[in-house]
Amino acid sequence: MTQDTTLAFYEGNAKQYYDGTMNINMTVLYAPFLTYMPTYAAILDAGCGSGRDALYFASRGYQVAAFDYSSALVKLATNLTGQEVLNLSFQDLAFEDQFNGIWACSSLMHVPLDEMHDVLFRLSRAMKVDGVLYTSFKYGTGEHDRDGRLFVDLDEDGCDELIKLHPELAVIRRWKTSDLRPGRENEKWLNLLVRKARPID
Repeated sequence: MTQDTTLAFYEGNAKQYYDGTMNINMTVLYAPFLTYMPTYAAILDAGCGSGRDALYFASRGYQVAAFDYSSALVKLATNLTGQEVLNLSFQDLAFEDQFNGIWACSSLMHVPLDEMHDVLFRLSRAMKVDGVLYTSFKYGTGEHDRDGRLFVDLDEDGCDELIKLHPELAVIRRWKTSDLRPGRENEKWLNLLVRKARPID
């Protein structure tokens, strides 16, 4: 199971995924992240999927850039948001000191564990000092194949292991929530807010 098979899943199921996620009320997750965003903050929606969250942030006056690895989802998100959405993978990111916040909701979890540290470095490099990253993982441990997609699950210990190799990052908060999709409330997620506390060495 690789990112390529995960990409193939989203390419083949883009409209179904879009329809299934577009109308989820995400306010309970937006609020903790936006607490740390200054007025007119620059936010990167990393792995934006439908574009739902990018649209929400832009509608509230934030300066939003967005990308997704799936070209099919990029087209849908571009149509929804009315702005260009970039067709990139996490491994393609080359931004430097550009964003006050990065929103990686249910997306970083598709990066293989052996590439996670490089990707986290790229995300950290993209943020300004004092910038804040939000990300979320299904609660658990290890890599898993679910319906043709690669998932990396994390618990609190896994989170600590991931962050400790990035001395520029400091955990602000981590917390568990139930899935927000109707009928899936028994699925648990680990949410993570991390600040870039100092420049990368």
